[in-house]
Amino acid sequence: MSESTKPAKGLKLEPHQVIIRPLVTEKGVHRAARNNHYAFEIHPQATKTQVRQAVEELFDVVVDKVMTQNRRGKTRRYRYRTGVTSGWKKAVVKLNSEHRIDFF
Repeated sequence: MSESTKPAKGLKLEPHQVIIRPLVTEKGVHRAARNNHYAFEIHPQATKTQVRQAVEELFDVVVDKVMTQNRRGKTRRYRYRTGVTSGWKKAVVKLNSEHRIDFF
């Protein structure tokens, strides 16, 4: 089978299911202004290709690069017990120099 005729592996997600929410933080706003990088919380089973397609479709921009991270949950204390917050997946998307996303 050639590359273009291989069936897609994994979970089939719609663009609005891939991107859970944008991460608007002080560091993220700085990266967006300087480097044109935008951060999103994404579905844990989403791939880089799915993230690229979802951002391009939802925000009508051209994506140059997608970087993903699996963020481990943090240990938290509550009264006399300890627990762990849920882990999550993060994507940092670099856009083409002509495109911008306005969250505000």
